[in-house]
Amino acid sequence: MHIGQKLGRFALGAAALMLAATVGLGQTTDQPTARRIAVLAAIEGPIGPATMRHVEKVIATAAERNAEVLILRIYTPGGLADSMREIITKILASATPVIGYVAPSGAHAASAGTYILYATHVAAMAPGTNLGAATPVQLGGLPGAPSPADDKPDPGDGTGDAADQDETAGKPDIGDRIRSLAPSEAMNAKATNDAVAFIRSLAELHGRNADWAEKAVREAASLSSAQALEQGVIDLVADDVEALLAAIDGRTVSIGGTERVLATRGLPVERLEQDSITRLLGVISNPNVALILMMIGIYGIIFEFVNPGSVVPGVVGAISLTLALYALNQLPLDYAGLALVGFGVAFMVAEAFTPTFGILGFGGLVAFVIGAAMLVDTDVPAYQVSWWVIGTMAALSGAVLTLLLGFTLRAYRRPVVSGVAQLVGAEARVLDWSGGGGHVWAAGERWQASAGRDLAVGDPVRVRRVDGLTLVVEPASGPEFGDGAGTYQERREGDA
Repeated sequence: MHIGQKLGRFALGAAALMLAATVGLGQTTDQPTARRIAVLAAIEGPIGPATMRHVEKVIATAAERNAEVLILRIYTPGGLADSMREIITKILASATPVIGYVAPSGAHAASAGTYILYATHVAAMAPGTNLGAATPVQLGGLPGAPSPADDKPDPGDGTGDAADQDETAGKPDIGDRIRSLAPSEAMNAKATNDAVAFIRSLAELHGRNADWAEKAVREAASLSSAQALEQGVIDLVADDVEALLAAIDGRTVSIGGTERVLATRGLPVERLEQDSITRLLGVISNPNVALILMMIGIYGIIFEFVNPGSVVPGVVGAISLTLALYALNQLPLDYAGLALVGFGVAFMVAEAFTPTFGILGFGGLVAFVIGAAMLVDTDVPAYQVSWWVIGTMAALSGAVLTLLLGFTLRAYRRPVVSGVAQLVGAEARVLDWSGGGGHVWAAGERWQASAGRDLAVGDPVRVRRVDGLTLVVEPASGPEFGDGAGTYQERREGDA
């Protein structure tokens, strides 16, 4: 009984300890993990699919690690509009406060970089940096485009003289003017106004200077870091990341409609670099690389079909073509240009199998050059196909085409070596003969022959023509027969 009481007390104590541990664990799990790091990632170079994937990944990583802030260090000349909008969407939906920081000194956040900086919860710049020039590149410089100044009111005090007011009173409003523009000019104005509305909405979302943002789009205006701070375009200027973290400590930001006070002073900084897949995407999303990969893929697969069992060209071609199509899918692709490139390659290949003495080949070369120039539908310099690459690929294709054309011409001039036509002019020997007909040995076969004259067994003859299954022959002389006996008539006269 004494032992049983001890065992009961022991079991009861163990159960109490387990219950306490479970309750404590549940309380610990329910408490949020303290945010004790700042994540730093870079947006460098032209903004494209690789940049979009990198930003998406670092935002997800910062959320997983419950970081206090995510700092995006910006140094970009701009880039693709679609990638920029995707990045801004991810920033606005981020559960982690995103700090935009134009750095180091000498860096700039031009074009798409200005939009991204406006989208961040806190905008900062390092001394000696600048931002702006946010006019959409593909819309700039079009002839006949409406002047931004025409769309804006007079910057004066609004009074003006009477003559000016009378002249202005007779002008149609901006809506009527846009409707009266040519289609290309109207599209230019609509796209510009859309870009203005977008950047103004970002500025108003974070309480920044929306008027200058519009000016950056319409007039490609730019500001230095000091001027940007003075005009309320950015929130602060910081020399480095440590100074930035100290400056934003205690600042209140709005995340998903919830106010959050930042505690960033002295936080350790964890840097996130691009992973291997993102770096690979950055390389192949260059349209020049994508075009080269596509040509390698197409020619590799064609070579594999022409020479079945080669394996290596087929494998390399399939991999290259897959990478090229994936890269082109990430870019603003012009499908008419892609179709022209495809037709060009198809015509040049068809030249090898159906010789047209260069008509298909050179037509395909022209289609390839035009299609390659149209392949990517953007005027962003970093995402245009280089004319050097187009010229090099066209020259290589032209060299292959010239080689194929040379083979075609030589084959055309070469005597026929197969079929019935090869028998015309061929040598033969008489096997048996009676009157005007008999049999001869020609091209390794026994043929019925006629000559309209008498021939002797073993006489050399030459085929004049083929009449059905009968060879029409005539006496032949000659060194080509190896006997030097002269013509058949000369031999008969000698025997007589």
